[in-house]
Amino acid sequence: MSSRTSALAPMIDPFGRSVTYLRVSVTDRCDFRCTYCMAENMTFLPKKDLLTLEELGRLCSAFIAKGVRKLRLTGGEPLVRKNIMFLVEALGKHVAAGRLDELTLTTNGSQLARYAQQLHDNGVRRINVSLDTLDPQKFKTITRWGDFSKVMEGIDAAQKAGIHIKLNAVALKDFNEAEIPDMIRFAHGRGMDLTLIETMPMGEIEEDRTDRYLPLSELRATLGKQFALADIPYMTGGPARYVEVKETGGRLGFITPMTHNFCESCNRVRLTCTGTLYMCLGQNDAADLRTALRASPDDDHLSSAIDEAITRKPKGHDFIIDRTHKRPAVARHMSVTGG
Repeated sequence: MSSRTSALAPMIDPFGRSVTYLRVSVTDRCDFRCTYCMAENMTFLPKKDLLTLEELGRLCSAFIAKGVRKLRLTGGEPLVRKNIMFLVEALGKHVAAGRLDELTLTTNGSQLARYAQQLHDNGVRRINVSLDTLDPQKFKTITRWGDFSKVMEGIDAAQKAGIHIKLNAVALKDFNEAEIPDMIRFAHGRGMDLTLIETMPMGEIEEDRTDRYLPLSELRATLGKQFALADIPYMTGGPARYVEVKETGGRLGFITPMTHNFCESCNRVRLTCTGTLYMCLGQNDAADLRTALRASPDDDHLSSAIDEAITRKPKGHDFIIDRTHKRPAVARHMSVTGG
């Protein structure tokens, strides 16, 4: 295969799955310290180790040339990366030209009031906002540093700008499980979807995840006692399985990496802010694309490195949470890889 052919060849993994979705962690830094995600005193990557925004843009463009149709910016908190709108604007041009179907991001909402209109101006039409509780005091407890009112202002600003919001809530035993019905009504009452997520064993944190782990199969059964939940085929390109809530008319998603993994249809790879490509969120195997990126001003070597990495995409992850597996299944924190 010629280098030019390689640059344009679609990415097909060893199990016949097309890789069309790239998640890019633009920073491992965050202005929150959510208890299930980070330790309070985190050691972040030295800034010298990060790719420049120009380099991240070039990497993203190489993936788009190879068939990526959906691109999500993540973190950490992506909107705390200095000059992040430079990258958003560059990627938005791919959307405008039809090379990219969707540019989106996952955010904690803290910076949305500042950036919502610019995001919309650059082609972002849908975002995920992480929100685990509607109680301002509990919000402060779980985020440690977060301000609930700023997140609400951000949601208001994004909706005013014309951006559709999906709320993501990590379901946590003895913390927010009793709140989920109210969160459903809140989200659907404002035209937002809500997706519930099982906590994942990634990175050392202060608490024991077995104390917080809530199987969504159990939660769905509980919700079914007060809501009529009907399975629907709605898909966003991610791992969530959706139901329609008859009483509200809204959509409720379930992301279940523990009780029912979603690996058979995985179309995703994850790129970090250092140029490391993880072919699976729940595995440690990775490819160094920074070296290939900086080896040459053209993308031939980079494209070949991407091809080689895709040949190592595994069939699935190995997440386990129980009392006998005290250490996380993956040592890196979620903020390193991007959610």
